[in-house]
Amino acid sequence: MVRRYAKFGLVIAASLYAILAVPARAEDAPAALDQTLDQTVAEIMSRGVVDRAMTYIGVPYRSGGNDPKVGFDCSGFVTYVYRNTLGLVLPRTARQLATVGVGIAREELQPGDLVFFNTRGSPNSHVGIYLGNSKFVHAPRTRTLVRIDSLDDPAYASRYDGARRILSPTLS
Repeated sequence: MVRRYAKFGLVIAASLYAILAVPARAEDAPAALDQTLDQTVAEIMSRGVVDRAMTYIGVPYRSGGNDPKVGFDCSGFVTYVYRNTLGLVLPRTARQLATVGVGIAREELQPGDLVFFNTRGSPNSHVGIYLGNSKFVHAPRTRTLVRIDSLDDPAYASRYDGARRILSPTLS
């Protein structure tokens, strides 16, 4: 419990530092402050998504599942995490989720981004939540549990379809 509060304190301290940072030119102050604040808020929200997603590691896969009490399928997991962390209601299927937010290159991935795969012979048939360091959390398939895998794992690297950023300062 103490570690959680310590981490929260660091987030608040970093946020205050970013908000109070003085821009190089006075006329840039409002724009720089707005941009810094937007970026900080997006980062805090993304961290919340990642932290919540991690709490469901070990929940069983269930086709059509969208609740930890009965299990998750991939898109049910993603929509549940976003809805219960941020109150965002997202589309239900992986294919539909692939139309939300902003498309981003793999090199630009940040924690909380959605990563998509072609696991059923059709584009964007699987989705997970990016954690950082080439890792993502997802509900893979029948007879498995929500778990962490690597984008570099050959099973996923060869099926990677792209990524979307749901939380972005440009979307607010």
